[in-house]
Amino acid sequence: MISANARAERTFPAYGPIDAILGFVVFYIFLTRATPTIVDVLTTVLPDVSASAIQFGLAAFLWFVFLVTTFDQLRRQFAALGVESKADIQESRRNRGVPSTERVMLYLVALLVGGLVSMWTFDSAIDAGISMIRVVVTLDIEAFPVVGFVAMVVFFVSFGVATHVLDRVVIGALRAITTS
Repeated sequence: MISANARAERTFPAYGPIDAILGFVVFYIFLTRATPTIVDVLTTVLPDVSASAIQFGLAAFLWFVFLVTTFDQLRRQFAALGVESKADIQESRRNRGVPSTERVMLYLVALLVGGLVSMWTFDSAIDAGISMIRVVVTLDIEAFPVVGFVAMVVFFVSFGVATHVLDRVVIGALRAITTS
């Protein structure tokens, strides 16, 4: 059994990498599916710009997001090891250590509900996001997909809950294993 003091002292690995990986994967899937629409819309609005230049720009943007996410997660892990100063990452007491058994059970229920809801709303959220690109560029308010927008909001909230609690469970388990 891990005491409450020992549970609160462990901060490595830092929370966040599972959440960041899954968030990047969803961003990658969205950008991959939205690329034809983005290219079509931007080549219509900007006829002097080639489709390959837009695709290159989207690929460069994807790599930029990947690098920023990776460096942020590395910074968080190094800070958890004490490599950086405490001012770099201020963790509250509730974000430290290994979660209690009761909290893990609550996390698992939230993971199940959030995972199921995000799984059910994933495709409609991606489709709504893609259709929003056309609405924003053409400023056609009548084409605004209200139901799709609601599905997109529900997806991102449930996905955020699911990835957050999955990150807490996996990192908490790693912390418990490495200190046992």
